[in-house]
Amino acid sequence: MNFTFRMKNKLTSISVFFSFLIFISVNITEAAQGWRAGVEKMIITPDEPIWMAGYAGRDRPSEGTLHNLWAKALAIEDLNGNQAVLVTTDILGFPQKMSNRIRDRIEEMYGLSRSQIILSSTHTHTGPVLMDALFDIYPLEEEHLRVIKKYSDDLENKIVYLVGEALNSMVPATLFSENGVVRFGVNRRNNTESTLIQQTELKGPNDYAVPVLKVESENGEMLAVVFGYACHTTTLGIYEFSGDYAGFAQLELEKLYPGATSMFFMGAGADINPMPRRTIPLAQQYGRELAAAVSRVLQEEMTELEPSMLTTYTEVELKLSPAPSIEELTKFKNEKTGYQQRWAANQLKKLREEGALIASYPYPIQIWNLGNQIISVLGGELVVEYAIELKKLFGHETFVIGYANDVMSYIPSDTILEEGRYEGESSQMVYGMPSTWEPGLQERILNAFVKMAEEAGILHYSQ
Repeated sequence: MNFTFRMKNKLTSISVFFSFLIFISVNITEAAQGWRAGVEKMIITPDEPIWMAGYAGRDRPSEGTLHNLWAKALAIEDLNGNQAVLVTTDILGFPQKMSNRIRDRIEEMYGLSRSQIILSSTHTHTGPVLMDALFDIYPLEEEHLRVIKKYSDDLENKIVYLVGEALNSMVPATLFSENGVVRFGVNRRNNTESTLIQQTELKGPNDYAVPVLKVESENGEMLAVVFGYACHTTTLGIYEFSGDYAGFAQLELEKLYPGATSMFFMGAGADINPMPRRTIPLAQQYGRELAAAVSRVLQEEMTELEPSMLTTYTEVELKLSPAPSIEELTKFKNEKTGYQQRWAANQLKKLREEGALIASYPYPIQIWNLGNQIISVLGGELVVEYAIELKKLFGHETFVIGYANDVMSYIPSDTILEEGRYEGESSQMVYGMPSTWEPGLQERILNAFVKMAEEAGILHYSQ
């Protein structure tokens, strides 16, 4: 009897022990089955007057702050430990040299490759000039350059630090995605702003989608909401810092959802303007409209994303048309004034010092696949035709991020390149490019996306 009792006790103990092991195993498995995410943000408003980027007509440095500029970082990790980080910033765009330095430092310090990093900008035209960007536009003196370099160096350090903080703050999370819609963006090549109120219909291609990514903690609290829109942040031309309508939208969402960080990315909006524009109340109105569109999506059913992630990146060598000769540049310099004269002088200096002007440019493109949510990422000032074509390739729910990793110039469609005007031709001078793009760049970029997707095992609709 004692033997039976002892055996029952042993069996009970063994059963309890294995039940405990099973309980621990189940809990560990459940904890590992979700995403992990961390989000951090930091004010990047300059603390002294500095020249502002975006408009060639500016004639003096900044004169104050309407609302703060921000850098924000979202770090995510999937079930297999794959990590990635999205950085959004209230600046006009990252120039190539700065972007490369930041991404190199992130790789060295945190082990993330180019494919795992997105450096995006809201493209606000009420933000600071950065080093090596748009220098031909403004009559910058030594003191101006000192301030710009100091700010740019500080910005690089802040972003690298911010990424580390986001990675260190990751907690179990759930990700959701969906698209909303808003319609204040107007195709500026096909509609006249001054007579817009008289029009009964809008002309030209557009992308009214509002892509939304929601990040929740394991207890259902919203950690971050990432959203975008394909429309120039050019409502304002004032001399006070702001994120334009995108800044107001982010502020509005953080009022609606206390504790959450809102992050805006620019879509393919290079030929799309908010219309009408030029007043602070209009920027506030568009911010509220965009925030309302995002809030509606957040309150409705969204698609939960499986905790798997794939990231891929490449650079497409885009050819430029033949550069002007020394004689042509000299003639242009002597006949022009303002930024056009400065452009010609700088091109002549490069030509004499380096022996030749660049004939091509390494253009960055990228794909993230979060669960089944495709995110296509492109550099430069991307016109709307690219969003339309990428959604044909990867589906209408695709998120398209422009102005990312390197903003080197406008990226026109083949049609716009042929038509010329600002987006297809003269904007190249603003960015310090020696000439326009060679025809066929749209096909090269889209073909590179197809090839990159196929090599990564990402299906596209054209298959």
